[in-house]
Amino acid sequence: GWTTFFERKIVGRLNGEDARQLSCVIGEGDLLESVEFYGKDSPLTALVPQLDGVDPDDAYSTVPYDKGAHLLYYLEQLLGGPSVFEPYMRAYIQAFQGRSISTFDWKSHLFDYFAENEPAKMELLNSMEWDKWLAEPGMPPISNHYDERPQKACLDLADRWLKAARESEYSQFSPADIAAFSTMQRVIFLTRLAEAAPLQPDMLAAIDSTYALTGYRNCEVRFSWLVLALKSNYMAVTDAVVDMLSAQGRMKYTRPLYRLLHACPDGRALAEETFLRLRSFYHPICARMVEKDLGL
Repeated sequence: GWTTFFERKIVGRLNGEDARQLSCVIGEGDLLESVEFYGKDSPLTALVPQLDGVDPDDAYSTVPYDKGAHLLYYLEQLLGGPSVFEPYMRAYIQAFQGRSISTFDWKSHLFDYFAENEPAKMELLNSMEWDKWLAEPGMPPISNHYDERPQKACLDLADRWLKAARESEYSQFSPADIAAFSTMQRVIFLTRLAEAAPLQPDMLAAIDSTYALTGYRNCEVRFSWLVLALKSNYMAVTDAVVDMLSAQGRMKYTRPLYRLLHACPDGRALAEETFLRLRSFYHPICARMVEKDLGL
């Protein structure tokens, strides 16, 4: 959670707060997908899961990253914003650098820091339902409110495509539509379309023809496009899917692509054949998890 929160802070410093907000939105979508995959009542979706008798590899997901970052973002807003929270962040690093700690070590330090430096904030910290935040499964108990303005252009474009699909009329679109989009805006555009999947093959062919997504080299954009296509059983992308599965082994990309390809009526055999061919290429944990996903 801290890693993800810090990463988004750095993104904001480098590319502006809009970029940070977009990254938070994408992370929220990733968290929801993980919670839906495990089930909203699964103990593995708790921020502090109980792993007694559980293989820790089975618990690996985006939950600790994005749910943890969600909590830290909420705390930052609750306690007064960056001017209050960033000095605490520095104190946290200085207190624990070079050490492994538990969530409860972190929470104890959080309370100690604000009791000493910002005692007026203690009422806010004490008012939080910590058991719900840390121990309950599912999505966080309170939603964060992210700036919707950076998303507007990409969501509007996605909605235009969905509207155009009713008449199969796509001549209004051109590569200029996304030329000024950041990587994260392109991901949000494709994610909005994926929420409406399955889409018709003619629409997907038009999107790919217009924006050349199948050959896109940025992993985040390419992955988002392939997810959209596979959710729509658009098998024209299978070569690109196999290429991506052959070129990297990050579970963030690899497991969803195998699961989605395997779920396609015409993709099951290809998913199994590709995995059996590439199994030794992947990290053992990744290989074991994909094997479970495919039921092999």
